Amino acid sequence: MSSRPPHPQSHPPSLSVAELDLAAPDGPALSLRPAPGGPALVPGDVYALVRVEGRPAATVLGTVAEGDDPAEVLTALARERLAEAGPRADAERLAAARPLARPELLDRNRKGLTPPRTAVIVATRERPEQLARALDSLLAQDHPDHELIVVDNAPRTTDTHDLVTRKYAGRVRYVREDTPGLAVAHNTGAAAAADAAVLAFTDDDVIADPHWLTALTEPFAADPGLGCVTGLILPARLSTPAQILLESHGGFAKGFAPRLYDPAEPPADEPLFPFTAGSFGSGANMAFRAAALRRAGGFDPATGTGTPARGGDDLYAFVAVLSAGFRLRYTPEALVWHHHRETWQDVRNQAYGYGAGLTAYLTATLVRRPRMLPALLTRLPRGLAHARTMTAQRGGGHEGQGVPGEHGTHHHPWPRSLSRLERRGMLYGPIGYLKARTQGGKR
Repeated sequence: MSSRPPHPQSHPPSLSVAELDLAAPDGPALSLRPAPGGPALVPGDVYALVRVEGRPAATVLGTVAEGDDPAEVLTALARERLAEAGPRADAERLAAARPLARPELLDRNRKGLTPPRTAVIVATRERPEQLARALDSLLAQDHPDHELIVVDNAPRTTDTHDLVTRKYAGRVRYVREDTPGLAVAHNTGAAAAADAAVLAFTDDDVIADPHWLTALTEPFAADPGLGCVTGLILPARLSTPAQILLESHGGFAKGFAPRLYDPAEPPADEPLFPFTAGSFGSGANMAFRAAALRRAGGFDPATGTGTPARGGDDLYAFVAVLSAGFRLRYTPEALVWHHHRETWQDVRNQAYGYGAGLTAYLTATLVRRPRMLPALLTRLPRGLAHARTMTAQRGGGHEGQGVPGEHGTHHHPWPRSLSRLERRGMLYGPIGYLKARTQGGKR
């Protein structure tokens, strides 16, 4: 099928992406700079992360006219955005949401905590330029005790090996895994990190904030029952219509309020829990307590990119850890900037893969944890309705976020063709998963 844009008449120009740091929600701007690795700001539409004293708090979208001071324009919008959320602090928001979270385990005052020893695992395949950009950011982390491991998954060339062993010799460990599949690569990386208390995973198409790894791993020191932490993912660039469409419908971000998911206290606002794994986070920004991931059985090797299942490896791991009795926390302070795919065909592939991964992970969960079948059957009718609503509407973002679809007349409806692709993927997911197991994914 054609990869031409589904709505050519609505194509916006590219957006600049920036970071704005405020001294307080109603305070002056401390700094305004382009997103890491991005071009300088130019007149036009600007999508900006708003930080308050360095902490991610919201995003805004504004138009900077020729001659305007970008900092003034975006600061005014940021103050409005933060005021809309009201004076409620994170702790107040969490307390109001009980039993969604336990405030004593979400205390933001973590002075004196030492992040545990961590291995950062990056699985990659034939993308050395993107990998180098990611590794440069990972080598700039302020975490006091970590190592970097690159897993070269089913390589066709020596490019990744040469990059890691030459440019990053002594700083990054190279591991080769010849069996294709993201979950297999993650399991291989986890096995290589024998002395790490925490295993962090990210992708080769991100730039990590310098505080990313510390923010992602500190919660493990505060909560012995925590099995997984996920973080905030924002777009590094919004240069093409395909990238803007994806971000207009939520992208990978999960909002700016921390949240704790506890299997002992299921969230009242998620009746499908724990089968709503997509709301927990994404594989480009996740960490697991090594002991918890081992107890959960690791990643299912018949899931993930590179297998017939097409995806679902991260979702499976989230549910596996929760079903093993561990808690999962989402923390927006752990930030990575993600380079979204650039073309319409990329978005089409992503839509199909999203649907396939969703039902593939559910199939994997039932195959490997049949005791969860009654719980799933109980939730199935509402789950199917929920999935249909998600693929039909693809809501525009999360609380506290400014997304491109909200700006002026730039409305980007999720094309019906992409919704159909997601549903086709959902029908295919169980077949793909079983095919992957037949091809050797059971190892």
